[in-house]
Amino acid sequence: MTAVTAGRFAPRVGEGRQLAGTGTLLRFALRRDRVMIPVWIAVNALMVLSMPNSLEGLYGTAAERADLVRQMETNTSLRAMVGPIFDDSIGGLTAWRVGVFAGLLAAVMSLLVVVRHTRDEEESGRQELISSAMVGRRAPLTAALLAAAVANGVLALIVAGGLAGQGGVGALAFGLGIAGVGMVFATMAAIVVQLTESARLARGLTSAVLGAAFVLRAAGDSAADDGSSVLTWLSPSGWLENLRPYGQERWWVLLLFAGAAVIQGAIAYELAGRRDVGMSFLPTRPGPAEGRLATAGALAWRLQRGSVLGWSIGFFLAGVVYGAMTEGAADLVGDNDNAREIFQRMGGQSGLTDAFLASMIGIMGLIAALYIVASVLRLHGEETSQRAEPILANAVGRLRWASGHLLIAFGGAALIMLLSGLGFAVGYGHELGPILVACLVQLPAIWTIGGLAVLLHGVSARVAVAAWAVAGAVLLIGWIGPALDLPPAVLDVSPFGHLPKLPGGEMAWTPVLVLTAIAVALVAGGLAALRRRDMST
Repeated sequence: MTAVTAGRFAPRVGEGRQLAGTGTLLRFALRRDRVMIPVWIAVNALMVLSMPNSLEGLYGTAAERADLVRQMETNTSLRAMVGPIFDDSIGGLTAWRVGVFAGLLAAVMSLLVVVRHTRDEEESGRQELISSAMVGRRAPLTAALLAAAVANGVLALIVAGGLAGQGGVGALAFGLGIAGVGMVFATMAAIVVQLTESARLARGLTSAVLGAAFVLRAAGDSAADDGSSVLTWLSPSGWLENLRPYGQERWWVLLLFAGAAVIQGAIAYELAGRRDVGMSFLPTRPGPAEGRLATAGALAWRLQRGSVLGWSIGFFLAGVVYGAMTEGAADLVGDNDNAREIFQRMGGQSGLTDAFLASMIGIMGLIAALYIVASVLRLHGEETSQRAEPILANAVGRLRWASGHLLIAFGGAALIMLLSGLGFAVGYGHELGPILVACLVQLPAIWTIGGLAVLLHGVSARVAVAAWAVAGAVLLIGWIGPALDLPPAVLDVSPFGHLPKLPGGEMAWTPVLVLTAIAVALVAGGLAALRRRDMST
């Protein structure tokens, strides 16, 4: 019996009973996410709230801010990255500089929360046990969406309160816009989890929609300097910029967020009522149509090849975009000594072009750390879902099982950084050799973060997810640390702070070799711990 047919023959109950237990499930969801949600909120809020002080140092006078606005009108590459400027106040520049990224972070947080408390629960079998009690059919979905709403609401309040000094009306609009982007993708994820039978696929498909939204907004903003392009209006990120916080706010744009969230939520509710727990509307193939899964490594590749492909394409395209921005960034900085100083703190004391390239390559390295953590923690997902047990019950040892996933994690990190370097060279137009070297020099730091994830998983499956907190902290330090001129002792907490600043700087082999040795030691320690502990503990 198909999922749709089974859902049609499921007993119908009143709407009140279909929501029974929502409050309990919401409290349980918030308790489970008592670490993850605050970390996501803190990272996003700190990025936003640290920007006014940084911008005041960069563009302290009205003349400097007006000059920035004029330059952005002709700089299509940077407009594609961060959008147009609608107001030259510090608040307006803050909304311009971090609006796109704050919306993206809110969207990722929201989709992770919804998938975690819906499809993840069904895939693990826990939802079936919960549903056997006095729990309504739509209660789990409602609790997941409410958890996402709570997270986005708290984020909106923090952003609005923190930026109130720049103007209360603009701060409120900006906070609501960020939360609106988050809720649009929360309800989008609620639809996707009804269609797919895998939490991993649900996260991947929703992330793909998020990436498409970013591309649409970037294409629209590169074509028009006032956010009026049709492509911009097709993206929720474009709605956020067209809300125009601090720039004669368009409050009616909030209706687009509310309308999209309500419509998508209604679709998700309708679909949830027409399927059985654990089933989906899109059939899942039982396996590859051809070929063999003769080894644990082949199975690991089968499970992770889609992720590797997606990250590879994304890194290459990002490299092309950043490479194309290089000349425009040099023109934008111009004679602004403060902006030049920040790029040099991020990318070294070389010329501005090399410093910009080095800083952008460093950012790609920070993002690659997220890939390696996600890939390593695929071991955690296989273990906690009990899919690893049938494999280990055969003539497959733990080290052999783990090594297949780790090869893809560490080798995949090298692949995506290599493709990123090729993208930079394509976008910039020259310096292929130095750019490739600069990208590959990021690998020891990336591998160190991956090694720590291996160690945490090896010690205990329960603490493995703490690797996300480590990756988030490293990303935060590397992203906004130079802009805030944090002390070297803080910047050196990140392994990326010890790498040579290439291209333009001098190659230093000692930190590269030391970090590589640390990564090897962490992996070895993690595998040794994995051999000794009980599975799923």
